Amino acid sequence: MNFRYFYILNRHVRFQLCLQLSLCAQLPISNGGLDGSALYLHSEFPFPFRRLHQLSRSFHLSNPSIYADHNDNPCDHVFVQNVHNVDHLFDVMAKIEYFVKNSKTRLPLKLIVLDSVAALFRSEFDNTPSDLRKRASCFFKISGKLKQLANKFGLAVVITNQVTDFVESSDGLSGLRIGNLRCLYSSGRRVVPALGLAWANCVNSRVFISRSDDIVCQERRDDDESGSSLVSGRARRRLDIVFSPHLPPSSCEFMITRDGICGVR
Repeated sequence: MNFRYFYILNRHVRFQLCLQLSLCAQLPISNGGLDGSALYLHSEFPFPFRRLHQLSRSFHLSNPSIYADHNDNPCDHVFVQNVHNVDHLFDVMAKIEYFVKNSKTRLPLKLIVLDSVAALFRSEFDNTPSDLRKRASCFFKISGKLKQLANKFGLAVVITNQVTDFVESSDGLSGLRIGNLRCLYSSGRRVVPALGLAWANCVNSRVFISRSDDIVCQERRDDDESGSSLVSGRARRRLDIVFSPHLPPSSCEFMITRDGICGVR
């Protein structure tokens, strides 16, 4: 079972990563995929369908061998479900088992993406002891149900969170050391996970994605609307394994291109 949790600052980056993971799940296991389809639960609107189709075309061209039928669209194996609040999420999770057992698609469901869990709790609870206990209880129920599904059906689960600026004058609870990193920085700002350690302790592996102000390359592209050429910079981003029971501390750098996420040498 894989149950990973991503701290990600920018909504745009979360979408890019989750969309690409949903497509890469279709790759054979020998190529690093799951040989399966993906269920994408999204809580922030609108969903980037246009970007999904763009990535899908690039993915199809890069992996023609896994689509014997030319009419087989990678998008057909990414199932999208919106989630409006915590109660709605519980309703959706209760139906996933039926979906897994009765799905008639060529590729079985092998990946669940929840993007993002923080959005579900943004306005649901107050910062009172009673509501914090209720919130923690919801954390355990959500992670427990997803782990149960992962174990029963051999699924991978990826959940994204958000981060907030670190504003405490001293190292309080949210300033404690988080896994392999003493503290988290992105774009020169110190940040902390939006849902704190209570949620972080519900998952197996924690990964942090940050951004630096360095520009990896300049890319010229055509503006679809005006027909003029634009020059855009590709920011350098970094992925760190913050905590994992089976992976050593490591990191890598990447950038986001028109065709998806690419590593930086």
